[in-house]
Amino acid sequence: MDRRSLLTVATGAVGAVAASQIAAGAAPLQQPGQGPAPLTGAHIGSGRRPFTAFNVISDIQGDLRDLGVALEDMRRTNPNSSGLAVAGDITPRGYDAEYAAVTAELARHTRARTTAWAIGNHEFYVPKWRDPATLAQDTWPNGTTEDSLFRSFFRFSGRNTVYAEHSFGGIPVLSLGTEKYMHFHDPKLWDEVWLSEAQFTWLEERLAYWARRRRPVMVVTHHPLPNTVSGSHNRLYSRDYLQADRLLGILGRHRDVFLFCGHTHWDLGLSDWYVRRVVPGTANLDGFSVINTGAVQTGYTDDGQGGEVSVPGTFNQGLQVEVFRDRVVIKARDFAAGSWLKQITVPLSTNA
Repeated sequence: MDRRSLLTVATGAVGAVAASQIAAGAAPLQQPGQGPAPLTGAHIGSGRRPFTAFNVISDIQGDLRDLGVALEDMRRTNPNSSGLAVAGDITPRGYDAEYAAVTAELARHTRARTTAWAIGNHEFYVPKWRDPATLAQDTWPNGTTEDSLFRSFFRFSGRNTVYAEHSFGGIPVLSLGTEKYMHFHDPKLWDEVWLSEAQFTWLEERLAYWARRRRPVMVVTHHPLPNTVSGSHNRLYSRDYLQADRLLGILGRHRDVFLFCGHTHWDLGLSDWYVRRVVPGTANLDGFSVINTGAVQTGYTDDGQGGEVSVPGTFNQGLQVEVFRDRVVIKARDFAAGSWLKQITVPLSTNA
């Protein structure tokens, strides 16, 4: 099947104005197998206002300056945000001190109480370094164990699995992630994603649970699935999932699934920032939504006058997601410029 038959590319309206928000409380962390309580009619309202709105970012990679800019912009545009989803590459390398620096930066800003963290490939880069100041790839893994990398992520995220469920104002948010760093298992592999049988089973069960309750489901993962959003047709990113067909087969059954992925740092101004991915062999001929998150990380260089300037061609971007009774509105945001780039409105079959 060719790309055109697989994808329906949606272009967004430029210069959208933020919709009015309503306050939405954040729910406690949800462990695998648990879920937030169903919404009641009081939450749903008239359909003219979203009953919840949240934000999605990715690829902080130690750029705390731009993370701060993004958090302040989100505070202004979405002050009642019900959650923040981060689609991986939280740190530049995965050192505990780098996680601590992110925690400290978050504490400096007013933000949503609930955060859904996904693990990225940069969380596994400690083994490339002899110490934080000495790159030593020839002696990989430099005494670092695979287990220690996962334990660092677990301590930071406050859970004991890479996959988890959170509630953003009553909307389920499922975080997915690799359960192996593959270079420890196969010297020919590096950042490829491997999911366990337990994670696949959990994902199927949670998607089925929420489909029965007629709820849209937000899924957050670091790597893009092949033949979806910007960059995913590039050979550099198209082979990241070792079980891509199985994951696509699970997600492809559900029309009201929204998959958010980062990793590529490709610009949200591109036409395929949002797509509908149709999976052959599934009964869902409308496909499911896939959205590029953009990236927070921006490069800086010396301005020649003792300061720094942003490197041209890099971006500090992310998303605002508004869930209505009958639709989901996804807005692409340039945090540094403080401007909307585009938006897409996706009708819901669930009519929640």
